Amino acid sequence: MKKTNFSSVKRVLKYIKKYTALLIFSILLSVATVACTLYIPIVIGQAIDEIIGKGAVDFDVVIPLLVRVVIISLVIAVLQWIMNTINNKITYNVTRDVRREAFDKLGSLPLYYIDSHPSGEIVSRIISDVDQLAEGLLMGFTQFFTGIATIIGTLIFMLTLSPLVTLVVVVLTPLSLVVAGFISKSTYSLFKVQSEARARQTAIINESIGNLKVVKAFSHEDESLEEFDKSNDKLKKASVKAIFFSSLVNPTTRFVNALVYAAVALVGALIVMGNLGTAITVGTLSCFLSYANQYAKPFNEISGVVTELQNALACATRVFELIDEKPEAKDKENALVLKEAKGDIDLENVEFSYVPEKPLIKNLNLKVRNGQRIAIVGPTGCGKTTLINLLMRFYDVCAGSISIGGTNIKDITRHSLRKNYGMVLQDTWLMGGTVKENIAIGKPDASDEEIINAAKAAHAHSFIKRLPLGYDTVISEELGGLSQGQKQLLCISRIMLSLPPMLILDEATSSIDTRTELKIQEAFASLMSGRTSFIVAHRLSTIKEADLILVMNKGNIVETGSHQELLDKKGFYYNLYHSQFEHSEEL
Repeated sequence: MKKTNFSSVKRVLKYIKKYTALLIFSILLSVATVACTLYIPIVIGQAIDEIIGKGAVDFDVVIPLLVRVVIISLVIAVLQWIMNTINNKITYNVTRDVRREAFDKLGSLPLYYIDSHPSGEIVSRIISDVDQLAEGLLMGFTQFFTGIATIIGTLIFMLTLSPLVTLVVVVLTPLSLVVAGFISKSTYSLFKVQSEARARQTAIINESIGNLKVVKAFSHEDESLEEFDKSNDKLKKASVKAIFFSSLVNPTTRFVNALVYAAVALVGALIVMGNLGTAITVGTLSCFLSYANQYAKPFNEISGVVTELQNALACATRVFELIDEKPEAKDKENALVLKEAKGDIDLENVEFSYVPEKPLIKNLNLKVRNGQRIAIVGPTGCGKTTLINLLMRFYDVCAGSISIGGTNIKDITRHSLRKNYGMVLQDTWLMGGTVKENIAIGKPDASDEEIINAAKAAHAHSFIKRLPLGYDTVISEELGGLSQGQKQLLCISRIMLSLPPMLILDEATSSIDTRTELKIQEAFASLMSGRTSFIVAHRLSTIKEADLILVMNKGNIVETGSHQELLDKKGFYYNLYHSQFEHSEEL
């Protein structure tokens, strides 16, 4: 744990290093603020010495001293405002950098990481954990440097006034640090548990919001609430425990500081009365009491900062774990940039498994020629979507090879490979933006006319024109107003606009009404002409015109052929097809 803690500190300091100039300026302002703050007790002590004794007040001396105190206080206020502004700038620049690096890492993570981690848990790391880091840093910048400067400054000032009283302060004050250090040892692990519980709760909330219709449809509200209550209770217990231990620091250090103040008052009073060597004035004693209080105060504040930093570092560790995740394997140094794929695809002895001990695809061989329409069918879990993931290189094969135009796709840059595919998935995705921007996502420089023509080809133009601002209507995946079918039509419009050389249609018309589907199928037929196309379908009626149908089962291609050829074989496809249509034929 200590190693992890120290490692996180080093990482945070690397981010802060970019803002060294601002940090130095903040430290200088801290020193200036402390110097002014420590000068005030001296002035007040001088004023007190001028008002001791009945009728012995020297207003000619006292009033200028009080004016000086007011001016110094104003200077301190201005310096603190500037210092806090700089500290805020450093803190939120650092958290911005950390959050950007974490978000940027998402783009380079292999797909299996995203598939194996709840999205809410990842969101919690990038949002909540970084926010906690920001709070810890802000408190650290605000109090740590000022506290250190105050401790050093008061020691210097006290030594010049009375070495004996200074010795009393120095001997007793470190007790507060011992107490704080003992308590803070437990807080790091407790705050880490709290952060993990918070991430789990975020994941549950995110999952519930995203699937609220399903929850309501199955009357699963009580079960969802029960799961949330368990998570919420776990977070409560973790939070109470962490905060309980961390909150012990303040009262214990304050108690120690009160003892120091009392000891200084006692020893100082004895010195004033001349019982402990050279006497000091009452004004000097008041100055000393003020210094004793100011000297002890930073220990209390720093103890609080250390506790808060334990929370911040626990959260930072989780963010750094995400940033340090092994990225997707880089493209080869001299990887080919695929300009315009010819569409000849060869799969040779391909093997793949998501989990090593559970093989999925074994010894898969396939030759696809340019312009062919390949349909992939089979029962759920047979490997249809996995095959698409391998073609797009979302996952790399465990053994064997996949080639395009004779070139292994591992020797092609991922970006150029994926640019040559156009995908329409069953699960639609719309980004926050206008309809026009969503359609043009694959071709940002497209003209309005090209976008409209693509929408017309996808039969989306008519419903888009009915939107409040037409193509300039702002939409997003989360906002309502569009049906699932309309969202899918927008995704089809993207493909109609970019016209890639190869197509992947994974249940591309699953949410579209039958009448519109027939029109879309006609548009697809025209679009697929001369393009290598892979069509994943559960509704077998949609793939009758395919040049080649791959029938998959348990990760293997068990049959290949045209629709009629496969029916004539009366094998797996024949049974699959008739099991799907025999009921409708009876009707």
